[in-house]
Amino acid sequence: MNLPGFYALSSAWLFLLLIPLIIFYFLKLRRPQMDVTSLVLWQQVINDQRVNSPFQKFKRNMLLLLQLLLLISLILAAMQPFWPTGADRANYVPVLIDCSASMGARDKPGGPTRLEVAKAQVEQMIEDLLPDQELSLIAFHKTARRVTDFSNNKRVLRDGLNDITVTDIPSKIEEALRMTHAMARRVEIDNVLLLTDGNFPTEANFELPFELTYQKIDPGGKNIGITALNARRAGATKWEIFVRLEGAKDQQTAARVEWAQDGNPVGEEEVILEQGQSERLVFSVDAERASMIRVRLKPEGFDALDSDNTAYLDLPAGRDLTVYCPLDMKAYRHALRGMENVIVEPDADSGNSDLSEYDLLISDRSAEESPPAQVSLFVGVIPPNIQDLVTVESGGAEVVDWDKTSPLLQYVQLTEVFSSDQPQSRDEVGDRHYEEAGYEILAHGRTGPLILADRSGERPKFYLLFHTDNSTLPYRVGFPILVTNAVQIATRQSSLSDVRGTTTGVLPARQLLTSRTYQIQGPGGISRETTSNDDGMVSGISAPLAGEYSLSEGGKLQARIGASLLSAEETSLVGTEAIQFSELSVSATDEKVKMDRPLWPQLTLAALVFLLAEWWYFLRRGGGLMA
Repeated sequence: MNLPGFYALSSAWLFLLLIPLIIFYFLKLRRPQMDVTSLVLWQQVINDQRVNSPFQKFKRNMLLLLQLLLLISLILAAMQPFWPTGADRANYVPVLIDCSASMGARDKPGGPTRLEVAKAQVEQMIEDLLPDQELSLIAFHKTARRVTDFSNNKRVLRDGLNDITVTDIPSKIEEALRMTHAMARRVEIDNVLLLTDGNFPTEANFELPFELTYQKIDPGGKNIGITALNARRAGATKWEIFVRLEGAKDQQTAARVEWAQDGNPVGEEEVILEQGQSERLVFSVDAERASMIRVRLKPEGFDALDSDNTAYLDLPAGRDLTVYCPLDMKAYRHALRGMENVIVEPDADSGNSDLSEYDLLISDRSAEESPPAQVSLFVGVIPPNIQDLVTVESGGAEVVDWDKTSPLLQYVQLTEVFSSDQPQSRDEVGDRHYEEAGYEILAHGRTGPLILADRSGERPKFYLLFHTDNSTLPYRVGFPILVTNAVQIATRQSSLSDVRGTTTGVLPARQLLTSRTYQIQGPGGISRETTSNDDGMVSGISAPLAGEYSLSEGGKLQARIGASLLSAEETSLVGTEAIQFSELSVSATDEKVKMDRPLWPQLTLAALVFLLAEWWYFLRRGGGLMA
């Protein structure tokens, strides 16, 4: 059996305060002056003096007893006693709190969310903190945020705990663990507490340098949600919309699905999902203009999670793909000429180009000499920031290896492709130097890279470091396939072939006016500002909640973007029972973390009770004397 311990045993000297309290009761009683009718009563005074000896005064003195109990309770509280649980006490405990979408699920109507259950456990831990213990709160979903540094200030910890809210974003655990590992370089961390419902991948790419307690919160109740939403062009004037619905793995669910275009109802359908099944719905809408599709799910009866019941799809207007290709690049223009829904500029007859921006650029000029485009393919051009890494010499070059999984080179055979342009890496320049500059090598020659992909921007750029006019590539079967791949990349980048619903987290970049400040309004009262760059791009807009986000300038609406959860894992509300790390597996537990329980709050309360009892007894005795 564990006996109580004392954190501040040195405060035991306060028991010496009992001595002056007792001494006060050794003093002679002060008798009230009264008129008497006989001297016989003086005999009673003499008897009182005899009884008023020091130790006789202790007999049946309730007021003294209450004051002794009051003082003893306060002294014991000052010694800070605690009841040990037998578990090893950690001085620094990081607490990782999952705040992903599924943590907003409830187990019954009006019941607490999973996050509220986790917060209640952390609140008890904060209440039970000993003076030499400190907690650090870390909230995580796909990313992690340190809410508080290590602290034993209960007010700071409670304020930080209240600041953690549910976000409509799927969960991953690695970044929270990496953040904890970084904190372990400053203080000694032996154990980390993880509070979550377990809705994240079962495997974590992380090597645990500390012990992890995986505290699994009970999952929510019955649920149905939208887990996928995308569209595909069906001719020049129609979009086909595909919706996938999924529900809880062990329960039958039913709901009504409604869809609208720009707020106008388009259709609805009743669905019933059996245990472990999913449903796919298909419907068509006009593609003649840009529009926003909203799909809303209205479950029958209780539904544990609200954030997966609405999804949005931003559809561009249906149009042809625009390609800029100089007139003298005849091989490329010939490959583009036979493609449907593709407009090639400049015009072959007039030599004019009407657009300031294109979907696809194929050019042998530098970026400064070419119009902007969503996707660029530069031929015989070396990017300016790697001109000190590679040069193009006269000679013979051939492709020795290429990335067959690259979207640009899929199904493209580059064997027996030769070029009189020979890209050559400078001395001591290796593949890592190109990667550090932001490029991926898609095709290798014997003396240096032949094809590069620029990974630094949001708009894909590809560089053929040799000019195809000086190679055998235009005469190979793979050449028209390469051009077709470039067209398909541009079609997807411009959302002209298929569109996927935007998920929460970060909104996609939008092309607006250059160097302007825009006001962002979103669900849950989200309000902030952002500024477009010199190219007019607005990017990096945080979207922690599902719903519609509007971008306005001077009170005038400029763009509207819908963000959706669209996560089968979050909708299922099924958590993993074990996390597989690099070298070990950590199983979930539903046992609460054992912490030494402080006893001084109860002793302080007892002292208050004794104080009130003393006050009542004193008034009662005084009232009796007055009577």
